[in-house]
Amino acid sequence: MSLPGEHEFHTLDSRDVYSGAVVALRVDRVAMPGGREADREVVEHHGAVAVAVLDDADRLVLIRQYRHPLGRRLWELPAGLLDEPGEDPLDAARRELQEETGLAAGHWSVLVDIALSPGFTDESVRVFLATGLREVDRPAAHDEEADLEITRVPLDEAVTMALRGEIVNATAVSGILALAAARVRGDGLRSSDAPWVDRPETFARRKHGRTDSESA
Repeated sequence: MSLPGEHEFHTLDSRDVYSGAVVALRVDRVAMPGGREADREVVEHHGAVAVAVLDDADRLVLIRQYRHPLGRRLWELPAGLLDEPGEDPLDAARRELQEETGLAAGHWSVLVDIALSPGFTDESVRVFLATGLREVDRPAAHDEEADLEITRVPLDEAVTMALRGEIVNATAVSGILALAAARVRGDGLRSSDAPWVDRPETFARRKHGRTDSESA
């Protein structure tokens, strides 16, 4: 029997349960320590990017968007899915910033990477810090995004909102608190093209493969 931390968790078998527009569900049979086997449900996700947008007055750009699973509007950072195969995360972040806020930024860095709930999903989000803002044309919005509210909040106030439970979106809370901590510590942030070890790839390959077979 291997020592703690040395066991190899091999996937022995896998079956697909569901594949939709945003997620897929599969069940893996995994080799456990001591010779046991166990099923693990895995929700595959495109992954996403988000942007902590800080203006020259030290204010964060926040959006308020309706989220149907919770049935209410939430304060969030501008964000979007990595649903184009092979898309560069920084390019996606630039696109989402323009589409949701009508802004572009001259300076970008990686603020924090988040595994949203690694007990059952591979969903991961990269949060960028964007500064040096300028206004650009915002494309026409549809569905929930047509109802977006956009506001600018001092960073200290955004931290207070998170600690009071007024901001509960996990990506927003992580990005806001990470930015506040980085400011206090004075740590240098990673470059905008820093390696992203946990970027999800499985769902993108699944969807891309399905598209290829349907178009053949």
